[in-house]
Amino acid sequence: MPNAGPIESPTDPFASVPLPTSAKSRKPRIEGLPPGVSRDIFGPQDRQDQGTAAGPSAPGGPPGGGTLPPPPPPAQPWPMAGKETPPRPVFSDGPPPERPVYEPEPPRRRRLLPGLAVLVLLLATLAYVVPAVLMSGSVLRGTRVAGVDIGGLTVTQAAEKLRDTLGAELSKPVTVEIGKRKEILQPEEAGLELDVVGTIGQAPSGFPTPPQVWRALTGTTDLQPKIGVDVSQLTRAVEDLAEAVDKPAQEGRVSFTGLEPKGRKPVEGAMLDREEAASRIRDAFLSGGGTVELTLRPAVPATTPEAVADAVKQARQAVSAPITLSAGVRQVQLQPAVLAAHLTYVSDGEGGLAPRFDAKGALAGVQNGLVDAAQQPRDATYEIVAGRPVLVPARAGQGIDEARLAKDVEKVLAGGGARTVAVRLGAVTPTVQTSQIEGLGIKELVSSFTTVFDCCQERGKNIQRMAQELDGHVVRPGETFSLNDFVGEWKVEDGYVEATQIVRGRMANIVGGGVAQVATTMYNAAYFGGFDDVEHRPVDYYTSRYPVGRDADLLYPDIDLKWRNDSENGVLIKAEATGTSVTITLWGTKRYDKVEAVESDRRDFTPFGNETSSDPACVATTGQQGFTIDVTRVLYRNGQPVKKDPKYTTKYAPQPRTTCTG
Repeated sequence: MPNAGPIESPTDPFASVPLPTSAKSRKPRIEGLPPGVSRDIFGPQDRQDQGTAAGPSAPGGPPGGGTLPPPPPPAQPWPMAGKETPPRPVFSDGPPPERPVYEPEPPRRRRLLPGLAVLVLLLATLAYVVPAVLMSGSVLRGTRVAGVDIGGLTVTQAAEKLRDTLGAELSKPVTVEIGKRKEILQPEEAGLELDVVGTIGQAPSGFPTPPQVWRALTGTTDLQPKIGVDVSQLTRAVEDLAEAVDKPAQEGRVSFTGLEPKGRKPVEGAMLDREEAASRIRDAFLSGGGTVELTLRPAVPATTPEAVADAVKQARQAVSAPITLSAGVRQVQLQPAVLAAHLTYVSDGEGGLAPRFDAKGALAGVQNGLVDAAQQPRDATYEIVAGRPVLVPARAGQGIDEARLAKDVEKVLAGGGARTVAVRLGAVTPTVQTSQIEGLGIKELVSSFTTVFDCCQERGKNIQRMAQELDGHVVRPGETFSLNDFVGEWKVEDGYVEATQIVRGRMANIVGGGVAQVATTMYNAAYFGGFDDVEHRPVDYYTSRYPVGRDADLLYPDIDLKWRNDSENGVLIKAEATGTSVTITLWGTKRYDKVEAVESDRRDFTPFGNETSSDPACVATTGQQGFTIDVTRVLYRNGQPVKKDPKYTTKYAPQPRTTCTG
């Protein structure tokens, strides 16, 4: 509209409603008020009623006599574009407007499930992490070692606790019973001790895993202590026990007394089960000491009495006539006496007995008849001339194949054929070359020692045979000399015979019996020469033949004598044996002008007991009490002591008086 003025926003929605002109006013019918709109907008109820009753002439009524409309509602803002305008109140006589319909909300359970899962996961994580953090850095709680609780302790604390508790418990001695024999064994003797590091190493520590946390909170972890074992020491301890109880099986054998063959029947023995003994001793220490019983196992010989009887018949036939050896046009005879002296019948490993012939020993008296002495080979050695060692150079030459000859003679004796054997000669290289022993400073006497023995016993033959093998041997500077390694096993074919010797605590007849006398003599020669003692073992029982506290046992291959040439020069061994004595002399360069053996008083005497044996191999003894003694070596140079060895303690066992009833 061109002339229209500005439009003002209405402030009263009812201003355009014409007032009724009727003299009588009706109370308006108000229905369908919008939600939240109260009837009070029309004024208090009593004023509404008064307005209805007052007419135009009523005092205070409006001029004209009409009924006033209700008070205007509060001004509403002008509607803005893009905004919803709230519905206006409708005043009509029609039905009320429809109320809005509200959709039901989704179930709350579906929305709670993810939250509950997160909460449970968080609680589970906390239930693991919190105790795991508290337990980390220590041994898992509930950990016990043989009943000792070390859970919750650091590794250092756990180690100290185990040493204080289990260490004392596992250091108790063990009583070993073998038949009627009893021995007290200390843990240090058996090489056993608690392995604290290994024991704790089994225990869970550090940051625990969930299963470990659960086990720590709900249960226990039981561990067994670990024992550190010095295998060599435990083996020696078991061998010491075995030596006192072992009775090896004796195989059948035939040897000669003169020309008469003598058969020895096989004898069953009993041997300590070494492996089982070591295991039981170890378990006994783990249990805190006590008593352990060890088992002897039967030792059954391979030969039979019938085989011995057959071998006696063969042996009698073997020495019934001489055997002729021929080398080209040269011939010599091995007379029956020579054959008998170097012939024995021993186990063949299959139940029978077979001949063993010592060709080297048998040739000693006849070899010059087959090979000129000037053609025979010779090892480099030293001879003592006018009290001084003189080098004798090595020489190659012609010699007899001794191993071949022994087999040929054994074949003849076993088959009973022609008693002539062709000897094979060949070039023989000396075993010891001159270059090996010259320039070693062997120039003077260093030490010498002699021991004596009774005349006319079989052991004397073994002593003489071993001395013969040792004579002339040179020990180079820094070399360790082993008597067992040098001589080897004592065999009849090498010239050794049966004789008595203490074996595993009892007197027994063995091939090579009595050679402990040579070992004792050599030990003392090396002792007073100032050389290092590497290995030696005292004899079981004291005997007046040997110097007290300075004796040495020998049993191939178990018990050896070893000494080291710790000088800068070589050492020449010269050995000589008569019918009643053996002497070992060492030549080289002397380092000490005096070597002294200082002995303590004898102490800890133990009485001997009495035994009766029906064993056919029994050897009667008179009995000897046991005792202990210390010996200390002092070495002098220029009259002053320059070296003192630690004292060496020897404990001699009592030797029982044995009566043989067999």
